[in-house]
Amino acid sequence: MKIFLDMVGCRLNQSEIETYARQFRAAGHELIANPRDADLAVINTCTVTAAAASDSRQKLRQTARAGVRQIAVTGCWSSLNPAGAAALPAVTHVIPNSRKEQLVFDILNIPPEDFDLEPIARQPIPGARLRTRAFIKVQDGCDNRCTFCVTTLARGASNSRTIHDVLEDVRAALLEGTSFPQIKNSSLGAKEIVLTGVHLGSWGQDFTPPQHLCDLIIAIINDTDTPRLRLSSLEPWDLDEEFFSLWEHPRLCRHLHLPLQSGSASTLRRMARKTTPSSFAALVNAARAIVPDIAITTDLIAGFPGESEAEFFETLSFIQEMKFAGGHVFTYSPRPGTVAAHMSGQVSYPVRKERNARLRACLADSARKYRSRFLGQTLPVLWESASTFGPELWHLSGLTDNYLRVSADAPRHLWNQITPVKFTSLTDQGLQGRLQSS
Repeated sequence: MKIFLDMVGCRLNQSEIETYARQFRAAGHELIANPRDADLAVINTCTVTAAAASDSRQKLRQTARAGVRQIAVTGCWSSLNPAGAAALPAVTHVIPNSRKEQLVFDILNIPPEDFDLEPIARQPIPGARLRTRAFIKVQDGCDNRCTFCVTTLARGASNSRTIHDVLEDVRAALLEGTSFPQIKNSSLGAKEIVLTGVHLGSWGQDFTPPQHLCDLIIAIINDTDTPRLRLSSLEPWDLDEEFFSLWEHPRLCRHLHLPLQSGSASTLRRMARKTTPSSFAALVNAARAIVPDIAITTDLIAGFPGESEAEFFETLSFIQEMKFAGGHVFTYSPRPGTVAAHMSGQVSYPVRKERNARLRACLADSARKYRSRFLGQTLPVLWESASTFGPELWHLSGLTDNYLRVSADAPRHLWNQITPVKFTSLTDQGLQGRLQSS
């Protein structure tokens, strides 16, 4: 069969469809870039916000309109709304999150034992999912009870994957695949591994005896030749100052994404977040003292129920104080089944949107100031996307280990390579650079 894979949502969803890609290929099926040529489409959905749920439904309808006759849907939106998912055009399979590890086996009606093989070389998913970084799922579910979050309802309790299983996935991602046809002699082995999970910092706590995320990180660094290892979102209460000693390993990317959600202590209490502005600030300051030039990024929610003007200004002031390297702002949307959806003091939608815009402007200014510190410096960049510029030169875009987005005109064979770049100017989203000889 010809298989089309797509998703809405987080890096964890991206990691899951990369796993499906390997399994479909191992079973002898072909991955394609366009749904109009597919015999089967698999869509991984999201429902973290109302917009994400809407995007998931739209993605399914667009896929059906492309002519796909069989659509398998999984993920958080379809797990919470199985009847709604099944009613959409061309949907033939609705796989809940509790069965998504068996999705490929269930669809193909083959036993999992058939996949007990040597790791198959990774090949990036065709089309929009072409990536040089590999997202590796190490943990699922969450035991926290943040009052705004529907993810716990959709994904259940925290569940960690063993070090052995994670290492197998990492090694498979590092293997070289066949060349990308437009780039002569290109290597498709991942140059960067990104560890993902719903509650990544809880990895290993459900084992007997318990383990810590540090154990997994050290195992990957010691037992694989991963050029770069990046951590996705980490809850601030899972970290302490000792954690930052891991960055003595230069292959660990200097980037921490620490969701804050609000800079107001009273709002954080209503959110049931296990942090305060003062403890968050102390953690960030400790990280910066130990890891030079580390990028700290965050998530914020605008207009949480009960958020007063004074609380909003506390958040705005705290964001300015923290000098984040970037982040995401989400307009609060009530999610069915969450505590916050029933709280008094729901903020009007226009106010939520206005606060969102002000927080985004504040983060954008902070990010620009962070980027400007690196003008004139030279850092290694992993080139992960490209647009054609000429027969030999392409306009490449990539990332430094501390999450600076860099663009440059360069020979196209450098796609998926790490090369030194001197930063010459600021752009709206990152830095423009000039290649340096290695």
